[in-house]
Amino acid sequence: MSSTTRDLPPLHLLRPEVSDVPPEPGEARLAELYRPTPARHLRVNMVSTVDGGAWGDDGVSGSINDAADWRVFRVLRALADVVLVGAGTARAESYGQLNRPRDLAHLSSAPLELALVTRRGLVPPALLDGDRTPWVVTGEAGAASARAAVGDRAVVVPGDVAHVDLAAGLDVLAAAGLRHVLSEGGPHLLGSLLAADLVDELCVTTTPQLAGVGPGRIVAPVGHGHAPAARLHDATLGHLLASDGGTLVARWEIDRQGS
Repeated sequence: MSSTTRDLPPLHLLRPEVSDVPPEPGEARLAELYRPTPARHLRVNMVSTVDGGAWGDDGVSGSINDAADWRVFRVLRALADVVLVGAGTARAESYGQLNRPRDLAHLSSAPLELALVTRRGLVPPALLDGDRTPWVVTGEAGAASARAAVGDRAVVVPGDVAHVDLAAGLDVLAAAGLRHVLSEGGPHLLGSLLAADLVDELCVTTTPQLAGVGPGRIVAPVGHGHAPAARLHDATLGHLLASDGGTLVARWEIDRQGS
């Protein structure tokens, strides 16, 4: 049976309704849009092409982001207590010691911490080259390697080479005062966080490019073997920003089923 217009939802043309957020020293307007709640909060930030690619032809996300995405990326880091990243992404994207952007240091006075999720406890050498040791979240299979690399910053939680208890890891980070967590992926870590119902907010930048066949999506299967059945999460659009070049920057609030 065909639908009538009474059965169809209204559509809103968002772009003209979005207030301008021009670049400004200190990014006060953009920081206000993304300021996290006082409570514990896990935000994930990812970038994607129009056809869903999570990286470009060089295998890294830096080839698909742009200046609009970079503005939001910097503000999100400036507002976070800790950046949570998977070991594979840390290696592929050449992560090193993190610092808040100097011009946004007024948004938080504490050092920006880094927490690495690794099932085997292996830490890329670049993360150890600095004056601040990263946190390392791992299971029993990676405990010895993690402790050898970072000492008491090894967060050993239940788990093995297939799965790590991320909820327990986040509890340890929160107890250390790291309550506002920004995860920058990668896709496997995002899949694990969603499967564990831990994501409060998902920020997705869509850049006006097509990746074609090859690159994976921003969410990848969890662990080894068969992926678990999909869990649908409801999401509410917090805001949608658009650049003159066509980039869309969306902030989605996730309905956590366990909260």
